[in-house]
Amino acid sequence: MTVRVVVADDQQLIRAGFVRLLEPEPDVEVVGEAADGRAAVELCRTARPDVVLMDIRMPVLDGIAATREVTASTGARVVVLTTYDRDEYVFSALEAGASGFLLKDAPPEELVRAIHVVAAGESLLAPAVTTRLVGELVAARARHRDAERQLARLTPREREVLPLLARGLSNAEIAARLHLGETTVKTHVAAVLDKLGVRDRVQAVVFAYEAGIVTPGR
Repeated sequence: MTVRVVVADDQQLIRAGFVRLLEPEPDVEVVGEAADGRAAVELCRTARPDVVLMDIRMPVLDGIAATREVTASTGARVVVLTTYDRDEYVFSALEAGASGFLLKDAPPEELVRAIHVVAAGESLLAPAVTTRLVGELVAARARHRDAERQLARLTPREREVLPLLARGLSNAEIAARLHLGETTVKTHVAAVLDKLGVRDRVQAVVFAYEAGIVTPGR
C-alpha cells in the first residue's frame, strides 16, 4: 500500500529536500507541498494524504494550529518536524493531535520509518524527545507526591490560609476573609511556610501553583 504524504514547510529548500528524500521510496508518494499552515490545511482537504510532515514555525497559520485543524477535519495523521526540541512544542503538538514528533536532523531512514509507523495508526516520538518527555512526567509526578506529603502536614485552617496567601492577600486581608485576628493569621502563615519547607511567601505562591492549589486567572 502506498502512503500518500503532504510536506508542509515554509522553507522551499527544506520542502525540496524532503521530496527528494522520499521520491526513491516505492511505497511513499508525495501528493503535495505547502508553504504555510493555512495552505497545508486546505491541501489536506483536497489531496487527502495519509500523513502530513508538518513544520511548526510557519506563516499565516503555525504548525500546531494547522495540525489541530488537519486532525479534526481530515483523516490525515501528522508527524511534526522541527529544528526545535523544546518541551512546550512536544506537548502542544501532541495536544493538537499529532501522531509523531521528529527533529529535522533525524537520519533519513528514521523519517521514512516514522511515516510508515504513523500511517499504520501508531504513534512515534524521537528517542531524545521521548527520554526527556518521560523524565519530565516522572519529575512532575515526584513533585506532586512531595506536594501531597507536605500538604498533609497542614491543619484544616492552614489549608484555608494557603490559597489566600498564594493569591497575594495580606495577613490583614486573610484575617478579614476568615474572620480571624491578624496575629492568629500571622501564626498560621508562619506555620504554613515552615511545614511546606519554603523560605518566604513568594516560594509559598510557587508551591501553591505547582501543587494545583491555585491556578492562573482564578
